[in-house]
Amino acid sequence: MGERRSRRACVFAVAALVLHAVALGRGEESRSSGGGGGLLDARRLEKFVDELPDMPRLRGYGVAEGGRIVAGNLTIGMYDTTWKFHRDLPHTRVFAYGTSKEAATVPGPTIEAMQGVPTYVTWTNHLPARHFLPWDRTLAAASPGTGGVPTVVHLHGGVQHSTSDGHSLAWFTAGLASTGPHFSPPPYAYPNRQPPGNLWYHDHAMGLTRVNILAGLAGAYRVSSPAEEGPLNLPSGAALDRNLVLFDRDFRASDGSLFMNATGNNPDVHPQWQPEYFGGVVCVNGKAWPFLRVARRRYRFRILNASNARFFRLALSAGLRFVHVASDSVYLPAPVDTARFLLAPSEIADVVVDFASATSDTAVLTDDAPAPYPGDNNVETIAVMKFVIEADGRSSSEHDDDPSRVPARLMPQYPRPDPKEASLTRRITMYEYTKNGTDEPTHLYLNARAYTDPVTETPAEGSTELWDVINLTDDNHPLHVHLAVFAVLEQRSLRGLDKFKDCMVRRNDAGACGVERHLAGGRRHDAPRQERGWKNVFKVRPGAVTRLLVRFKPLAESRFDFDVTTGPGYVYHCHVSVLPAPTSSLLWDLVLLINLRFMPQILDHEDNEMMRPMKIVRSSIDKMQ
Repeated sequence: MGERRSRRACVFAVAALVLHAVALGRGEESRSSGGGGGLLDARRLEKFVDELPDMPRLRGYGVAEGGRIVAGNLTIGMYDTTWKFHRDLPHTRVFAYGTSKEAATVPGPTIEAMQGVPTYVTWTNHLPARHFLPWDRTLAAASPGTGGVPTVVHLHGGVQHSTSDGHSLAWFTAGLASTGPHFSPPPYAYPNRQPPGNLWYHDHAMGLTRVNILAGLAGAYRVSSPAEEGPLNLPSGAALDRNLVLFDRDFRASDGSLFMNATGNNPDVHPQWQPEYFGGVVCVNGKAWPFLRVARRRYRFRILNASNARFFRLALSAGLRFVHVASDSVYLPAPVDTARFLLAPSEIADVVVDFASATSDTAVLTDDAPAPYPGDNNVETIAVMKFVIEADGRSSSEHDDDPSRVPARLMPQYPRPDPKEASLTRRITMYEYTKNGTDEPTHLYLNARAYTDPVTETPAEGSTELWDVINLTDDNHPLHVHLAVFAVLEQRSLRGLDKFKDCMVRRNDAGACGVERHLAGGRRHDAPRQERGWKNVFKVRPGAVTRLLVRFKPLAESRFDFDVTTGPGYVYHCHVSVLPAPTSSLLWDLVLLINLRFMPQILDHEDNEMMRPMKIVRSSIDKMQ
């Protein structure tokens, strides 16, 4: 596999030079002629001209007489509308969440929930009969019989009954003209009994997730608690506590529309499906390279990577650093200081930045992660957004009007990960399948099984399990388990990987293929300090075994307050969309011409089968009662 990666990386590097040169020419042609289907040259967009928007905030709870907090009811629709991504781009057609078509935004409104107070959301579909982006119907996908765009909303990181979890087969079209086999009537019930933290909601329709998210269907969700305010005293309030939703996009030069290539890598198998999407324009809260004015004090940023495939390795200029207070939906026991960190698609980093320590009046948030990841580390650093820091002539020591702080301990009451609690060990293996002797994937399986194959993962409610996740692909896969949280215990590279992989492809039995022997002496990879607590996404390293402690019970309580054993069940999957975007039809012809079949691929989204069903069962103690 090492030789294969080397060949793929070499060809990719040569191709990148050719594509870059042609893209510049194509961009000139498109701009001068005013037509064509070529991509907009991202370098033509001036950076830091649009102010960072704060998305609309919807209160997911009610306030009764006397100030009593009660359950909240929201109606949020999915609309076919337009959004302005940059000052110099025309309005772009998108699918967007909002309380009305006029109020819909990309990303959608931020839902602010309260711990222990239910939020009920009626999700409505107002989308047209046809999708405006390519939809490959050869995938195992939602199939409405009457037309329309299928959608269903998953609250990522939420702890809710499977009928409200956004099951991929619970999709529905406009007016409920067509519904999936696991459709549940509205509203969706979110108990919010989990600890305070950061979640996000997004489309989860079978075979369409990557397309619908690319079209704009994603938004942030917070669970808050009064316990955070006094004891923690982190930066708070709308101006000081901001959600940053990061994603990348490409636009056509002719009209500023979203671009997604419509030709598959294996068109005789999948006419349109492709293994990754990387856009040339980085957006934050729906604006390309925005800026934000800040004071010389602490700010809290809840940073979500909502990209289809791009990893971000983030850093700040002006001598600034990040202090991590939470990872995904769970607070860390204690803060962690970093100069830069890696954020995979669907991961959330909750950080505090103290601008009082800035060495200049501006600071730029940058990214230097290879795309795809992992890849050649000799990559260009690109801008993400800019902070304009007030210049009032005072030194940092004179800024004593900031009442916020970062305490030495955050949420230490959560149970520490203890592998002794595990009742059993499961092995989960990631495969990619190719055709005709090329390296172009046609489908991606977990444990050599399709999504529609019978359930094989049946954890008991209240149990804790060890999952050894074996990644036999060349790419890093962010793994997400619905309902559960998990902690990484170890990552270790496999020795003799090619021999082990050959055996696994033939036998699909890690024990018979000697996985322990191949792990002996393998390099150990420690998780970053800010990722050693409880999480719901983790980056599974290629050519390695990642051991996770997976918890199928609440962090703060002994039992779920709903029956997790009923309903359509839950899923686990890799959370990266998989569709590359060559810069134009001309460039795609060049890609085929130079035979990019060794191009590194991420290959890890549920849209092409890298998702498996999971059914929670009653524990043996419950069965005896």
